[in-house]
Amino acid sequence: MSAAEGPLVVGVDSSTQSTKVLVVDTATGRVVASGQAPHTVSSGDGRESDPRQWWDALCEALHQCGEAAHEAAAVSIAGQQHGLVTLDAQGAPVRPALLWNDVRSAPQARRLVEELGGPKAWAERTGSVPGASFTVTKWAWLAEHEPEAARSTAAVRLPHDYLTQHLTGEGTTDRSDASGTGWWASTTEAYDEEILAHVGLDPALLPRLVRPGGVAGTVRDSHDLPFSKGTLVAAGTGDNAAAALGLGLRPGTPVLSLGTSGTVYAVSRHRAADPSGTVAGFADARGDWLPLACTLNCTLAVDRVAALLGRDREAVEPGTSVTLLPYLDGERTPNLPNASGLLHGLRHDTTAGQLLQAAYDGAVHALLGALDLVLDQDADRSTPLLLIGGGARGTAWQQTVRRLSGRPVQIPEARELVALGAAAQAAGLLTGEDPAAVARRWRTADGPVLDAVERDETTLNRISGVLSDAAPLLERGTRTP
Repeated sequence: MSAAEGPLVVGVDSSTQSTKVLVVDTATGRVVASGQAPHTVSSGDGRESDPRQWWDALCEALHQCGEAAHEAAAVSIAGQQHGLVTLDAQGAPVRPALLWNDVRSAPQARRLVEELGGPKAWAERTGSVPGASFTVTKWAWLAEHEPEAARSTAAVRLPHDYLTQHLTGEGTTDRSDASGTGWWASTTEAYDEEILAHVGLDPALLPRLVRPGGVAGTVRDSHDLPFSKGTLVAAGTGDNAAAALGLGLRPGTPVLSLGTSGTVYAVSRHRAADPSGTVAGFADARGDWLPLACTLNCTLAVDRVAALLGRDREAVEPGTSVTLLPYLDGERTPNLPNASGLLHGLRHDTTAGQLLQAAYDGAVHALLGALDLVLDQDADRSTPLLLIGGGARGTAWQQTVRRLSGRPVQIPEARELVALGAAAQAAGLLTGEDPAAVARRWRTADGPVLDAVERDETTLNRISGVLSDAAPLLERGTRTP
């Protein structure tokens, strides 16, 4: 390994399925070491993980990085958003964490919206209309269904908070991840004590908010991680905000992320407040805003359809009038938490490849439908759409996004943008730079641009029509609310 030109930093991406670690040279952005370890997620109606797995995975991934991690001067942890981590008085998990894609709290979400003024009031107050993904609804579900667990809770954390606290011994969070809880007011940038009181959550159980550019603490010496005692620990953030940092996003540049979930977002100078609930008015990790729309069903849903058909995920075929809405885990955009997948238009001559293409189309349709709501009205619609996430390397995903968006599509060559964004945040502690400027200096968004093609309005309109006609069936779904 050649010598680094600047100090080393560690960026962590603790996602739904695994933890990834990058050791990065702050001067050049070069990744000098990396590691990865998996997590498990429960199946069935709930989606849960034992937070201790995340810590074990972080330890394993860091040890894979060897001496480079020990040399790091700062570290930042980005993690999956919304998850509810409940800790007892000794700091141990009371129960497994309820993850973002656990939709059992849909009834609580509906009730909370009604009880506290309706969608418009929530959007104005917190920036978002809470759905089943939001942490506040999960706490309400826990208090209702597992009151003993709620009473035993001495601290409430988000996934990235849990890992940061293990490093520093202090309970902290950042404005971006806090903005996805439903109990952080975007108008005041503070916890909303009325909402907390309504759901019976003591504000003293919540972590301290660290401002952008602030230090969460330093690495303590009570564990065996390969960090030097006193290594700086940044505030950390949620995964989408970290990816925005990792791309060095400027306002108006749209991003479509294809992962376990699918998201569209853009940095904005303006606080969003969408009463329809399609756009979540999240804060970003720098001081601006990150309006975002998210679907629950993206790459895993399409891969599941491919597996059912016995086909490789790239084995799509054009020329179909079949519609497949791949809502295998319920859905968030549109807000259909009890929905299941729906297939319409099947004919004798429909091929397996056409069915698979229909799954891609159904997944991308929902994301592109939210794109115009995410972007500011004065945004340049000819700006290339940045395509990131695990699906971004797939030809079928690239061509589907290109055909249905009608926009040029850019695929950044840098991988692991969430971990890179965390690394940029850590680097900012050392250099005093804006983390997004660090990422731009590292040229993380560079990559090939696919020219725009004519937008496939026929397919978009067909899917929209099926979605509208099937709304009562999808709202009823297959689960008991």
